[in-house]
Amino acid sequence: MGLLDQLLGNASERDLDKLQKEFGPLLAPGEQLVKAYAVIRDLFVFTDRRLILSNKQGITGSKVEYLNIPYRSIVMFTFENAGHFDMESELALHISSQIEPIRRTFGRGDSTKEILALLAQYTCK
Repeated sequence: MGLLDQLLGNASERDLDKLQKEFGPLLAPGEQLVKAYAVIRDLFVFTDRRLILSNKQGITGSKVEYLNIPYRSIVMFTFENAGHFDMESELALHISSQIEPIRRTFGRGDSTKEILALLAQYTCK
């Protein structure tokens, strides 16, 4: 069901060992990967210090944007779940010193609850 979940835009958990090669060079000394979720081609990567949003671009996905957000910079997050006729959910991350929030869209899936729980764990300290 993982491929079907991905095609529908549902967040699916990723194996951290496989992501270590890509994200290892981006980590600070002593920083550890905690959890990672894929939404179509994009990734939400939680470390013990920050959230990394990976946005693959283009047809081949060889161009990648890494948005690094320290947890202390997330001042609020909102989540709008999918309704009966709406197939998509939306997460908005409100970052200090930015007027517009960072928005990401999800399909219907239970993994979004895990993402919200991780955000609460790391931002509500």
